[in-house]
Amino acid sequence: MSRANGSGWGMLKKLIKKIRRFAMSGVAGIVIYRLVWLYSFTIRLKIENEDAWLDDLKKGGRVLLCAWHQQIFIAVKVYRRYRKHPVCVMISKSQDGEVAARLAQAAGAHPIRGSSSRDGGIAMKEMINFIIHHRFGAHLLDGPRGPAGVVKPGAIAIAQGAGAAVVPAYVKVNRAWHLRSWDRFMIPKPFSCATVTFHPPFWTGSFKDEQTFEQQRKRLEDILRPHLLP
Repeated sequence: MSRANGSGWGMLKKLIKKIRRFAMSGVAGIVIYRLVWLYSFTIRLKIENEDAWLDDLKKGGRVLLCAWHQQIFIAVKVYRRYRKHPVCVMISKSQDGEVAARLAQAAGAHPIRGSSSRDGGIAMKEMINFIIHHRFGAHLLDGPRGPAGVVKPGAIAIAQGAGAAVVPAYVKVNRAWHLRSWDRFMIPKPFSCATVTFHPPFWTGSFKDEQTFEQQRKRLEDILRPHLLP
């Protein structure tokens, strides 16, 4: 490699580092949020079956919304409908997660950093405590790294620990791009129509045995797996 090429590559790496640092700043979260929010104005949004879980929330119940990682782009637009209800969401401690956390903060949500496991990590306990006190949480079932379409056990453990109803949600879009990521992340195209459908809430109940836990995990997976976009 020539000295000129080496110098050019070095400058590019420095530029990439600067962009990453900016993306992880609070200012970047606000900028990205506003850009996504402006873009979302080009998307027609339809909501189906929200009354059941909203009524439960208004009556003092607790709710855990559950969705695939693939379909969260539209969440910025959807959450504007429910901003009066404080919500928490678990986000990984990776660099990408730092950007997502800044975006969540700008949207008005409360990010909890970490990953969930049935054995109970700090992040999962924070999720449970937040939902107990504020009654509203959201969880990405197969994040942050997949495999896509497989419900991890954290959602059931969180819902059971917080005494929250599980509300599966999925998105259908008539026209969208899919990234070459592990989940084939979906971005609706401009002037497309996105339909967000909420499945009726269900309660996991109180149990300790592994068989019942797996049945509840599989139940949630069976509800949402058919709605994972190809």
